[in-house]
Amino acid sequence: IGVTRMSKKGAVIRKMSAVETLGCTEIICSDKTGTLTQNKMTVVETACTKDDALLARAMALCSDAKPGEDGQAVGEPTECALVNFAAKAGPDKTALDAESPRIGEIPFDSDRKMMTTVCRTADGALIQYTKGAPDEILARSAFIDEGEGARPMTEADREAILAANKGMADRALRVLAAAYKRHDAEPAVYSSEAMECELVFCGLTGMIDPVRPEVKAAIEECRTAGIRPIMITGDHKDTAVAIATELGIISSAEEAITGAELNEIPDEEFAEGVTKYSVYARVQPEHKLRIVRAWRAKDKVTAMTGDGVNDAPSIKGADIGVGMGITGTDVTKNVADMILADDNFATIVGAAEEGRRIYDNIRRAIRFLLSSNLAEVVGIFIFTILGLFIGDLGPALLLPTHILFVNLITDSLPALALGMEAAEKNIMNRPPRKKNEGIFAGGMAFDIAYEGVLIGLLTLFAYLIGHYLHPAGGDGTTMAFLTLSMAEIFHSYNMRSERGSLFSVKTHNLFLFGAMALAFVLTLGVIYIPFFQNAFNFTPVSLGEYAIALGLAFSVLPIVELVKLVRRKLAK
Repeated sequence: IGVTRMSKKGAVIRKMSAVETLGCTEIICSDKTGTLTQNKMTVVETACTKDDALLARAMALCSDAKPGEDGQAVGEPTECALVNFAAKAGPDKTALDAESPRIGEIPFDSDRKMMTTVCRTADGALIQYTKGAPDEILARSAFIDEGEGARPMTEADREAILAANKGMADRALRVLAAAYKRHDAEPAVYSSEAMECELVFCGLTGMIDPVRPEVKAAIEECRTAGIRPIMITGDHKDTAVAIATELGIISSAEEAITGAELNEIPDEEFAEGVTKYSVYARVQPEHKLRIVRAWRAKDKVTAMTGDGVNDAPSIKGADIGVGMGITGTDVTKNVADMILADDNFATIVGAAEEGRRIYDNIRRAIRFLLSSNLAEVVGIFIFTILGLFIGDLGPALLLPTHILFVNLITDSLPALALGMEAAEKNIMNRPPRKKNEGIFAGGMAFDIAYEGVLIGLLTLFAYLIGHYLHPAGGDGTTMAFLTLSMAEIFHSYNMRSERGSLFSVKTHNLFLFGAMALAFVLTLGVIYIPFFQNAFNFTPVSLGEYAIALGLAFSVLPIVELVKLVRRKLAK
């Protein structure tokens, strides 16, 4: 049921063990684009260009996105933004492709951080267009476009370009650069070494990818829940820092590191200092695996998101691998423990909350069942001991059929309903539990013990009252059964909150109310309906006896509430 609830909220669980692990999550390593942001890029600024039309042309011809039926580009979001930008500046991508068809390319890869295409113009000229990370394009550019032609690039030009890049990145813009190069003949070999050099720099485009409106609140919730969010991106460090600061992931640029800087840190040193960093910029897929291993070396339960084929090792290496449902590849989805149907960071946080709720409900059901069963053991054990000293107590506190009925009806029905209990209001205000923490941690063993003894003694007390009120016998067993059944029904209501007062629970568990009502009706039925009464060897109880049994059973509620109050005071 909990897994179904998660899937409806966008978190599809592939491995059941992930449900329990989600409640222990301490670190969430998330990609930026599409997960923290909306993945709806738009070019809002250009810089270091003498000819916006040339810049737009270069960006469009070096992109694989195509205009859609509605006029908006279809494809990878960044390239869509560039194609839409070109359409506003002049001819659209379809017209540009017809005018200058592509005859070859060097595809983008994350190591080079750039892409190159070669196009043939109408007059037969061959022009290479290259787009990519500004620092990489700048490093391979020897000239700069002047509108009317090109001239050698000076150190002052480089400083101006770097300053413009930093200025846009500081405003959380994603910056791409474009360059071109003319060829006399088609290149014999399409390789980065032969072609992506001696370029003519065209200019910069600054794009904005708005953050998802719900993510900032999700990150604040992470903080209160003791979960540390980590942002991983291929963007420039300044852009990453700006967005992470806006979201509240970091408060200082010192908490950010680039992939190149990470390469300079030995594994042992990084494992010790991984807590210093919450933002990773300009990273490669192999860096994500190092990040996962470093956090796991700190014994932190880590979730890692990813969408590409190269992300599969880091996803598989994390405690919880999270694949992207929209942009993720089949390889990534197959190794993931959980898939985000909406690629949204807030969905991960919601899944962590649901994982805590499910684990809490498992504890509720176990505590209720064990304390109820212990009550039967305690009652029968003490009854047997008393029988050695008092000869007229009767043959048994409860018959086997009575115990079977209690286990199947008044135990099982409320226990199942407790699995539907809503999360407590403070569930995300407490730190994650440790992954090696036992199910009986947090004083649950003590709770089971005293609750079992309490209900067992109440059951025995009810037997003694019934037995001595009617020395002829029979009523003692009926009173004991009635008290035990109703005590367990009332006790199931106690389980709605492990430590909080029942008066603080504002939600309504209709499944539990229904289970309590059904168990109550069935209990009365086997006592008062003649056929079942004879089958279970019961005798009808008077109104006074019924009131005594009801009072004894109800006393479980205030006694457990009092113990909760004392334990809350001690905890403070």
